Amino acid sequence: MKQISIQQKIIDIPGLVIAALRGGSGKTIFSVGIISALKNLGQTIVPFKKGPDYIDTGWLALAAGRPCYNLDTFLIKKEIILHSFLSHILPNDIAIIEGNRGLYDGIDLEGTTSTAELAKLLDLPVILCINATKTTRTMAAVVSGCMQFDPAVKIKGVILNRVAGLRHENILRKSIEHFCGVPVIGAVPKLSNQNFPERHMGLVPTPEHSWAKESIDAMSQVALKYLDLEQIKKIACKGGSRMAEEGGLEESLKVETSQDRSQKLRISVHDPGFEKQNQKAGKDNHAPIIGIIKDSAFQFYYPDNFEALVKEGAELVFISSLTSEDIPQVDAIYIGGGFPETHAKELAENIGFKEQLKAMAENGLPIYAECGGLMYLGEELILKGNSHPMVGVFPVSYSFSKKPKGHGYTIISVVRENPYFKTGTEIKGHEFHYSSVLKWRGDDSDLAFSIKRGTGFINKKDGLCYKNVLATYIHIHALGTPAWAKSMVRNAILYKEKSQNN
Repeated sequence: MKQISIQQKIIDIPGLVIAALRGGSGKTIFSVGIISALKNLGQTIVPFKKGPDYIDTGWLALAAGRPCYNLDTFLIKKEIILHSFLSHILPNDIAIIEGNRGLYDGIDLEGTTSTAELAKLLDLPVILCINATKTTRTMAAVVSGCMQFDPAVKIKGVILNRVAGLRHENILRKSIEHFCGVPVIGAVPKLSNQNFPERHMGLVPTPEHSWAKESIDAMSQVALKYLDLEQIKKIACKGGSRMAEEGGLEESLKVETSQDRSQKLRISVHDPGFEKQNQKAGKDNHAPIIGIIKDSAFQFYYPDNFEALVKEGAELVFISSLTSEDIPQVDAIYIGGGFPETHAKELAENIGFKEQLKAMAENGLPIYAECGGLMYLGEELILKGNSHPMVGVFPVSYSFSKKPKGHGYTIISVVRENPYFKTGTEIKGHEFHYSSVLKWRGDDSDLAFSIKRGTGFINKKDGLCYKNVLATYIHIHALGTPAWAKSMVRNAILYKEKSQNN
């Protein structure tokens, strides 16, 4: 591990934040294109995503050829954000962070969870993407307003999106550069061929289509053709004077480098064949083995969550609920979110896998499930009037709507004993689901969580608990909820020891 002491007051990190005035302005497409283009030119890029997100991070990771980490100031304390950011950067890397929503958008008046505040925390310059449809000189006023709204936010470049032609571009470029004093570093016309199909949360997850890399290549070509990549690199290399003591870092902060981490755990960026690889973090025969159900039905996982489990001493084995006939010997299972509804038929037809998983739950195997995993552990998914039987650990049926039933940050209070969280604990998370409870044949009083903010499972409650199984709509981040990984590994060890004694 490299040491960063309090005396090393300024840490220069080349990087930038790609932001916008609103969601849907092209941040992800431009971020992916810039990352891929710079990578193809020989530059090592470390991708990050501001806020809670799985789909965008998948595209960013695929473009960079390495995992993408989330930086979320609602879920994670600022000093931990700084630690996470620094721990993934090596010399000669450039960090590219994709923002979320509008630059100053947040959940409170002060904008404490905004992209702007993250840029300030990391002391990085901002490139602002703007949709230029049917506007010219007014955009200079808009950019100027963003700059004056908080002068501490360093807006250093503008990308114009959906320009109508050369004349339109010239008026926009001259107006912004003259009145705002920042360069226009790219102007992209309205693209006729959309290579990024959208679904519930923006872009389709990368594992769901074989042509994902072709889409990455297409956006790389857009970046090469329409954006000034050299100027972007110059902006990135001028950003990054991080006053360490202001961030509340410990006097002797041990920061794991990316190389240190890769020795512990290799996370595949884009490989549907996880169950064939049976990737493990180590070769310790005494370590508990945690199975990760990861495939195109269940793909929403934070890399930090995997790394937290490994740090606590676990080995990870990746399993497919779609193609695996048997579940390997494991001491616990983690089922993340995803879109089980798009794979309902395949999940329902893998009967042997479902029966084995249910039997393991009955036998006391620790299982933790989020959102899609919660639905999978229920009795059935109802789609267009058709029933698709699931695992059946919990007596619940789910239906689906065209609009989100739960969306945004959550705060939960643990009100019932369970194998993972102490009662009285308050946990921050997030939810995004189009499913809702159609039939619930359990008792609301048995649910482990009370919802302070958010929707949850039913009647402002969540946390279905049965033996050593806990399932919830709420997604948590291991850096914001460190007790989770400790509990997962502790339960896995107890189960392993019990199994060996029987």
